[in-house]
Amino acid sequence: MKNLKYIFNVLLTILLVSTACNDDFLERFPLDQVRNEVFWNTADDLRTYNNHLYHLAINDVNVPILHGHQEGFDSHFGSYLMLDGFTDNLAPNHPRHDFFMQVRSGRHVTPNNPVWFGFRGWNFVRAINVGLANYGKANIPDNIRNRFVGEARLFRGWFYAEKVLKYGDVPWLDKELTTESDELFAARTPRVEVMNNVLADLNFAVQHIPNNWGDGNAPGRLNRWAALLVKSRVCLYEGTWRKYHGGPDANTWLREAANAAKELMDNGPYRLYSTGNPDRDFNAYQRILDLSGNPEVLAWRRYQLGIYTNHVQDYYSYTGGATRNFVEDFLCTDGLPITLSPLYQGDDVFENIFENRDPRLRQTILHPADAAFYKYHLADGRPYPRIAGMPGGRTSSTGYHVIKHYNADDMIGKAFNTAETPAIILRFAEALLIYAEAKAELGEITQGDLDISINKLRDRVGMAHLDMNPPLDPRYANDGISALLVEIRRERRIELFQEGFRYSDLIRWKQGKKLEKKDYGIQWNAANQARFAGAIIRTSVDPENGKTYIDVYQGTDWGTPVFDEAKHYLWPIDLSSLAQNPNLGQNPGW
Repeated sequence: MKNLKYIFNVLLTILLVSTACNDDFLERFPLDQVRNEVFWNTADDLRTYNNHLYHLAINDVNVPILHGHQEGFDSHFGSYLMLDGFTDNLAPNHPRHDFFMQVRSGRHVTPNNPVWFGFRGWNFVRAINVGLANYGKANIPDNIRNRFVGEARLFRGWFYAEKVLKYGDVPWLDKELTTESDELFAARTPRVEVMNNVLADLNFAVQHIPNNWGDGNAPGRLNRWAALLVKSRVCLYEGTWRKYHGGPDANTWLREAANAAKELMDNGPYRLYSTGNPDRDFNAYQRILDLSGNPEVLAWRRYQLGIYTNHVQDYYSYTGGATRNFVEDFLCTDGLPITLSPLYQGDDVFENIFENRDPRLRQTILHPADAAFYKYHLADGRPYPRIAGMPGGRTSSTGYHVIKHYNADDMIGKAFNTAETPAIILRFAEALLIYAEAKAELGEITQGDLDISINKLRDRVGMAHLDMNPPLDPRYANDGISALLVEIRRERRIELFQEGFRYSDLIRWKQGKKLEKKDYGIQWNAANQARFAGAIIRTSVDPENGKTYIDVYQGTDWGTPVFDEAKHYLWPIDLSSLAQNPNLGQNPGW
């Protein structure tokens, strides 16, 4: 593989160190660099080396695990805020997001070179393995050494889990290679073996990483609680993949997921952020610059002028807008879906979609009356929503402007590419969702389990509780799962929107066929045609209800999405990697 064979030049990131006199002149090492033979001595040496791993993980395109916002101009694609463009949650229509639209519509092809978030980043694995081969040289107690070993193994397990998600079988490497190593030309390691190694790495991490590194979440290193959340996420993915796609020991993985999440819930210092304001608390902490000490955030990335910046607020328009499919998934305030609730007001008038709905809808999608509160588009005072083609302001491809992460204060008065919007990498709410889903998949969930997980999320926004026997939403009647599991999955979609989970969720649930539905926007009736005069849009009639809606991709290459069950659950390996190592083999159907 090209990325293994040629990117083998990872050097130690070293500060200047003091040197002592050496009685034997012939044994003296150069004074202008630190050599491997003399570096691995103290806990600070190991800490410094692991700092280098964090630095490598800043490149989200190559190492998409601590996924934040790619620096500067590349924020337009390399941000977790954009990843829902692979799915039925967002409808991007900017050429810079063609790759998202290709994957979402099933029109992607085998690439020549590794794609964004794809079969790349193997220098990260090499750097980890270099450290693991040398940590033992330090003359320090094992309990201190194992903190850094655990940190490195957490990174390795997490990285491999992400690669398995995309490619299935992948080459497992647990030692430093050279350009002559036979492993460079070996076949991929079977998924089951790789994931067993991943679980061993994650278990070691949660056993040895400290509960607190003493950094005050400012932000800092990943602590044991973060490792537990990563473990629960990885185990939930693998357990549900094996359950729905076929594979051994699915329940073992689901139980590991539930247990890891429960330990974090019971013993960790984190909780849901809440001030008691159900109309603001869901997105309030998603829209501030400093998350230090936030009780819900386990890990986050700071951006600071002159050091590391982004431009995600301005690139928000590249997401196009939320889809009607996503908006319709929000329940009514009585806890019923819009297909069953008498409270639903319909979508003939734009504002009606917010009436009697889960308060998270209005904290996710911009309500026209909230434009002034959010200082939307630099407080330009224009009426919103605005649709592509309308003059001035910020426009949306669907009419559904996303407000969840919007922060006008990070744009006003700031030059291009100098914004500081932080990235929330791990938050406590995910543990609650993982726990409920894993217990439901195991067939062990109780009302008590719902009350300490899903219903805590609903309490934050003042929503009706979920009980053990919800009615089945007709929209999900053909999914082949219980009505309770439908609602747990719905909760996950609503809570984690635009945080990078929807695509992997559909893949592990074997629900790729949902991506064959068109991405509609708002209803395009006579009233809205007059209201949004000047809009340049395409429309089509939804055969399910006979009404006309904005059809974002109608008439384009992405207009009729497909999902091939025989190939699209895995990505293709690029031709460059295959040319370097033909023994990798291609995934089925590609």
